[in-house]
Amino acid sequence: MDNTSVMENQTENSHDTTTGLDNRKLLMWLFLGSDCMFFGSLIATYLVHQGKSLVGPYPVDVFDIPTTSVSTFVLLMSSMSMVLAYSALNRGNLKGFRIWILSTAIMGATFLAFQVFEFRTFVHHDHLTPQVNLFGTTFFTLTGIHGAHVTLGVIWLVSLFFHSYRGGVTPEKSLDVDLAALYWHFVDMVWIIIFTVVYLFGVFKGF
Repeated sequence: MDNTSVMENQTENSHDTTTGLDNRKLLMWLFLGSDCMFFGSLIATYLVHQGKSLVGPYPVDVFDIPTTSVSTFVLLMSSMSMVLAYSALNRGNLKGFRIWILSTAIMGATFLAFQVFEFRTFVHHDHLTPQVNLFGTTFFTLTGIHGAHVTLGVIWLVSLFFHSYRGGVTPEKSLDVDLAALYWHFVDMVWIIIFTVVYLFGVFKGF
């Protein structure tokens, strides 16, 4: 039994690099680094064109800060539940892992529901579309791409939830969950920046 555990641990670490990181984890960090530059360019583009729309509506006309604050809080809480899921898995508590990983996915889906509601309101009530002005173009591009990232994350989390019932998620195979957690925390961090730069700066000029 002990020999089996040793072999499993050796297999788990067989892809370590000279940096001490598993190849997949190193690739994830490289991906997140490139994604950081990608979102940085999108945010920079938004800031460069901020206030240059010749016609409305403008940020102050459409943003509902209380509603967006609620969706932001939900997404931030999903980061905490992701930590709890990973912690439960490392303790061998598979039931706790399933509860927290599913909770994370549900909160991510709730954030997406808020975003869909916001987009529909902007289009049908405030008549803001990507074609209306520079604000609409840069706003929908930035937040839409972030929403796509969240959608991918939710699908990933749900797949881990079901994969755990087939024996694919165990404390000895926690790397898959570790990679998903890194991605999820990154998505949450990016949203904090977007919420501050786009929403708060857009409404509260002196913020």
